[in-house]
Amino acid sequence: MTETPRTGEAARHVDDELDKVFRDPEAVAWMGSHLDDLRRSVTEQRFRTQTLWISVAAGLAAHVGGYLLRSSGAGEPLAIIADLLYSLGFALWTGAVVVALVEIFPQRKERQVLDAIARYEAAVRRGRTD
Repeated sequence: MTETPRTGEAARHVDDELDKVFRDPEAVAWMGSHLDDLRRSVTEQRFRTQTLWISVAAGLAAHVGGYLLRSSGAGEPLAIIADLLYSLGFALWTGAVVVALVEIFPQRKERQVLDAIARYEAAVRRGRTD
């Protein structure tokens, strides 16, 4: 895969910034003390789950706000904003729900099954299958 100059430049910039941060002993100490929490956050996909919940909440708020604004019988300039807000809210919260149902929940279940298989195989290797 070829790397575009802009992508390579951006990656080098991020690497340079990280190098600057990790030259600071306090930053290194903080990272060391929070490493387990950071790893857990990534493996449990906390960031993705939080983003989905925020999307659902913001979408529902925009959807309801747009509906209330639409139903208030506002004039023409405000009516178009109400329609846009209503549509944006509907798209946002339904999209988040679809992603959760199609992507997040099945991945979580797959991780549970893989973890159970790994534990079973470890028990078999140790000679215990109860």
